[in-house]
Amino acid sequence: MGLALFAFVLFAGAIVGGYAAVMYLPGMLANRKLNERLRDVASPGVPSTEDESVLKQRDQGPLPAVDRLVAQTSAGSWLARLIERSGVKTTPSAVVVFSLALGGLAAFVTATFVRVPYAPIVAALSGLMVPFGYLLNRRSARIRRFEEKFPEALDLLGRAIRAGHAFQSAMGMVADEMPEPVGPEFKTTFDQQNFGLPLKDSLNGLAERVPLLDVRFFVTAVLIQRDTGGNLAEILDNLAHVVRERFKILRQVRVHTAHGRFTGYVLMALPAALAVALMFINPDHINLLFHEHMGQMMVIGAIVMQTIGYFWIRQVIKIEV
Repeated sequence: MGLALFAFVLFAGAIVGGYAAVMYLPGMLANRKLNERLRDVASPGVPSTEDESVLKQRDQGPLPAVDRLVAQTSAGSWLARLIERSGVKTTPSAVVVFSLALGGLAAFVTATFVRVPYAPIVAALSGLMVPFGYLLNRRSARIRRFEEKFPEALDLLGRAIRAGHAFQSAMGMVADEMPEPVGPEFKTTFDQQNFGLPLKDSLNGLAERVPLLDVRFFVTAVLIQRDTGGNLAEILDNLAHVVRERFKILRQVRVHTAHGRFTGYVLMALPAALAVALMFINPDHINLLFHEHMGQMMVIGAIVMQTIGYFWIRQVIKIEV
């Protein structure tokens, strides 16, 4: 009874929270964006009603105590870096709470409708991993967008330097002109340097937030040029050319490995599609896999081997450029 009551409260809370998020969250986000836009276009002479600080502030999640507890662990540091690199406006406590709620909801629904002993455990683990998988996917997509727009940012930096601007002001131009995620990352670096952080530390912070080899080359080239001298605009132009050429080769590699990727997708989807087809053609034959102990072990073994095969194929077709 206690477990059923907990599951009911969790399920009802998820429904009420989802309804509140759908009904009220868009309006709150729109009002917040409007207020930020009004503050941006306000006259500089008008005093702000909010306390402004140049110190690095962290957003407080729904459970500040959970934020402090998570921040003390290495996993919490990894989660904070993941959130920062993904560009999602959330906190570690929100991710942890949502992950636990989703895992509990998935386990409850699976236990209600699926009469397999290990199914709720698998569903709970899958629900726990969904928020982290979403953050990893957003991080990968954001890094890809940054990598595609990075040569344009280097060209803009080179043109600004040729026009007579200092490197710091050229970074400010990139921050204003380039779209997300290049513009915000350069704006963070530009603001840190303006607030008194040494240029070397601010550039190293950029390389840490955007873990790309091209960004590391950019940071290294700028720091070496400041120590030894040289034509920085020409260096940036050459780096932009190298990045574009690497993209060209990478796309050629993707064309040549398309057959291997498609083969991997087919091999991953074929057993599941065949199982669904057998459920309609001969349900008694396929139900043995779920009702008998040996069948359940075979299903678990097939899932494990399919997962290993998927990552094996990914490694075979992965070519570093």
